[in-house]
Order: sequence, then structure tokens, then C-alpha cells
Amino acid sequence: MLYLKRKIDFFLSAWKSNPDRKPLIVKGPRQVGKTESIRRFGEQNYKSVISINFVEEPKYKMITTDGYKAEGIIKNISRIDPSKRFIEGETLLFFDELQEFPEIATALKFFKIDGRFDVICSGSMIGINYRKIESNSVGYKSDYEMFSLDFEEFLWAKGYSEKNIEDILKHMQTGTPFSETELSVYKKLFLEYCVLGGMPAVVKVYIEKNLFTDTIEIQKQIQMDYEEDIRKYAEGLDQTKIVSVYRNVPVQLAKENKKFIYGLVREGARAREYEIALSWLIDCGLVYQINRVTTSKVPLSAYQDFNAFKLYLLDVGLLSAMSGIDAKTLLEGNDVFEEFKGSLTEQYVLCQLKECTDLDVFYWSSDTGTSELDFITQIGKDNVPIEVKA
Repeated sequence: MLYLKRKIDFFLSAWKSNPDRKPLIVKGPRQVGKTESIRRFGEQNYKSVISINFVEEPKYKMITTDGYKAEGIIKNISRIDPSKRFIEGETLLFFDELQEFPEIATALKFFKIDGRFDVICSGSMIGINYRKIESNSVGYKSDYEMFSLDFEEFLWAKGYSEKNIEDILKHMQTGTPFSETELSVYKKLFLEYCVLGGMPAVVKVYIEKNLFTDTIEIQKQIQMDYEEDIRKYAEGLDQTKIVSVYRNVPVQLAKENKKFIYGLVREGARAREYEIALSWLIDCGLVYQINRVTTSKVPLSAYQDFNAFKLYLLDVGLLSAMSGIDAKTLLEGNDVFEEFKGSLTEQYVLCQLKECTDLDVFYWSSDTGTSELDFITQIGKDNVPIEVKA
């Protein structure tokens, strides 16, 4: 089975080499590859991997009936499945789909104190329960946020070596022009990535078949799964409004002025009607909110306008799919498509900033709205403007 090398692989190796490591929580949207990466890491580094999925095996929610101490939980897991082996110093306990049973986070403190077994938790909708998870495990866990494949990981999947990637970066850092062959190859790779995005299931099918025909169906299925998650986890909320905001993101990005306007979701709609829906999507990692600033003063975060913002999806390929862009149009070019290409490129840049850095990203516009800068971020004491050109 094809495994795509990910940056989390290096993080997990460093985590295990730390003698004072804490239980780890890996969070991120559904289908970005969390479970596969953690399982592969476990298989390669431990004699025993105890994997518990709280969605597929709800019976394991009973393991805390005798309390949250490590000894009691281990005994209850062994009672449910005697075949699971707990080897001191050689066992990884992997709690998957944490959002289904956030109470297990209380046990992380006791597993850290116990120290005999490594623990990793993962979940796709952790954001909606994260305050509860954080309060139950504060000081006794580490966090790692995982995204879909960034462009560098995509190049790994395509077979490009570290040397190839370093060479591309060196050209860009020094301003050295690419040869015609290099430019042609790398431009095609970039456009492929804009079609596919970084969802592992999509990239795998493309790598194996070298065709776009099956990838759009997988992307559509991922969208359906996300909307099913809304129906499943947004209990007590207006799910129709959440879905409406989510589906409306490509429409908003297609505008020349990409500031999010509630009236485009539903005529006459007001912010207060959709604030909860928007917060839910952001907490779950399905959309990114980029707030406006009207100054370049430091710190930028102190001058953001929470009432003026742009929304982006979590993956550039999903934006392509939701917008109905076919691969041929993007790869070969089309005059009718030129305007939306700018939006797609903005989505790409924003995803790379989110996936590869821990920077806070904003956009700037003048008070009159006559001038705008796609993104602006603060690095140290300096503000760095980012203008995106397709």
C-alpha cells in the first residue's frame, strides 16, 4: 500500500526521542492522513500498538468507569480484549476519533505520571470540544496540528528528492531564472497541485493512475463526508446555516472584492444570524478566516477588524472541485477562467502559509476600500506584505 511521506513523520520521530515526552494530541480535519501516519509510526517504532477507535468501537468508552488512572484503564482495555499486549517502554496506546470521547483526555495526566506507555490521541473534529479537552489535560500533553499535503509534500509524493526541492528553493531565494524545461515542468506540477490539492486519498489515486478522472469523485465524496460531519456533530445548532456558509465560500472568493458578505449566503442575512455557524466551521478546521487590518502598525493582531474578513477552504483542490473547475481548463488555460485563477492562487498561498508556518495572516485594505493587499503577516518586529499574482 502506497504511503505518502509527511512532515508529521519527522515530528513524531523527534517526539519519541524526547525522554520527557508528554502524551500527544494530533488534531486536524477529517481525511488529511492523521490515522495513517500515526499507525505507520507506531508499527515502525513499537513492539505493541494498542489502537482504539471510539467511533468504530464505542464499547471502549467504558474504560474509564473505574476512574482515569492509567492502571485502571489498562486493566479495562485488557478485559474487553485480552489479546492486546501492554509491554512497558515498548507500547504505543493510540486513541483515535477523540472527538467521540473527549473525556479520555482527563487520563493523559495519569499516563504521563505513570510513564510506562506512550499515548497519542487523534481526532477530526477536535476543535468543537477543544476547550474541554484542554481543561482536562492542561500541562500534561503536547499538540500537533495536521493539514492536507502542502506543495513540498506533494513533490515528495511525485518522487522528487530533497535535492530537487532545495534546488527549486535556491532559485527562488537568489532570483536565478529557471531554464525553459525547469519552468515548464514546475509550472505543470503547480497546476496539478491546484487541481488535486493535498488530500492523501486524492493524491494517491493520481500517483497510481496518473489520471484526473477518479480524483474529482474522491473530492466530491470528501465534501459529502464533511457535510455529514456537520449533521452528526453540530447538535443543537442550525446545521442548514453551517452548510450554507461552507458551500458559499467559492462564491465569495469568485468576487473581485473577496470580503465575506452574509447577503450572498442568503438575501437579507445578517452577521448575528451566522456567527455561530461560522465559528463552528473555523473550530473544525474546515475554513480559514482572514481578518482585515487597515494599518501596518505592530503588532498587526491588535488592529484586526473582526467584522471584515475573507474565508478560504482548508485545501486548494477542494476549492477547485467545489467550483467545478476541470483539470483541462486549469492545465491548458482558458480566457473565461482567468479571473478565478487569481482566487485559486490566493487559496494556494494561504494554505501554504497555514500549513508551513505558525504565522498569523491578515489582509490589508484602505479605509476607502480603493486599495487592497492580499495578505500581510508579522515576522518578528517586521510586517511583511504578500501580493499574489496568478
